[in-house]
Amino acid sequence: MNHNMAKNNKTRLVKDYDKLPLDIQGQIKMAYPQGFAGHLITYIDAKGKVVSALPYEIDDYYYLVRMTLEEAYDIVENDKDYDVEGVLRDDFALGEFEGEEEEEADDINDIPDELPEDDDDDGED
Repeated sequence: MNHNMAKNNKTRLVKDYDKLPLDIQGQIKMAYPQGFAGHLITYIDAKGKVVSALPYEIDDYYYLVRMTLEEAYDIVENDKDYDVEGVLRDDFALGEFEGEEEEEADDINDIPDELPEDDDDDGED
């Protein structure tokens, strides 16, 4: 009966679309270039309520992005990355979130190194 649970040994994250990091929102747009409405699933949440959500899997995570059918249409309608037909623009690129080039993503590793310098500045008051 639960044969499809096997693939879901990933960490499950139930989130609202607008609470997702921008890069994840961007990846979801790439995964659903025709919009979200046709891909919603329903499940019973912990309170026994029927909830609709957009499934999205990456690496170690299985996202369930909470949205109603109406919200699925609204998000796309109000998102400049989708055209009037509700289709992702051809020129949409994840690069907008990650800097111009993919290599810049490595800069994230440098951030912790800068934190001690900031602490030093605070001590100079």
